[in-house]
Amino acid sequence: MRFYRSIAVLTLALAAALIHPEASAQFTGPGSRSSAVSVAEILKNPLDNQRVVLRGKILRRLGGDKYIFSDGSAEIIVDIDDNEWPPQPINENTVVELTGKVDVEFLRPTEVDVKRLKLAN
Repeated sequence: MRFYRSIAVLTLALAAALIHPEASAQFTGPGSRSSAVSVAEILKNPLDNQRVVLRGKILRRLGGDKYIFSDGSAEIIVDIDDNEWPPQPINENTVVELTGKVDVEFLRPTEVDVKRLKLAN
């Protein structure tokens, strides 16, 4: 009976880690978190799937989910899905914080695939 109880506890712990991997993630070294960098740094040395946090303004919509974003150092295309927009209106003067991943594709401009958009404090 004790064996089965141990297996049940282990199974629940594993399931919780799969559902909420950040709860069990303890590594804090390189590559473990999003890094706050500038748009100019991203464009100078684009690393595919690099996690980034950017603070700046969404300047204009290009069409679909594509927008031009600037942090003051340079401009970059960002891909923001409809479900990532907060309920508050955002315009070209609103300072936002974007969390996402750099998307590097052959023969296409480097972009940031936004996973989270929030109003900056």
